Amino acid sequence: MEELLRSNDPVWLSFVRHVLAEAGIDFLQFDEYMSALEGSVGAIPRRIMVLKEDLPRARLTLGNLALTRK
Repeated sequence: MEELLRSNDPVWLSFVRHVLAEAGIDFLQFDEYMSALEGSVGAIPRRIMVLKEDLPRARLTLGNLALTRK
């Protein structure tokens, strides 16, 4: 799996997950519970991971919605 993006913004991550699901792109969210272990200070950003072959399509999908931050 490849990292598509990382963020501490739960609202933005929720929308990104929704967009990827609607586009039929499988993904995993890593580090979702690590911030809870760290006291929810947001020190550890959550990562959205996609399959290597889906990475270009995922970037294009998010880019078309102006959701890329890189």
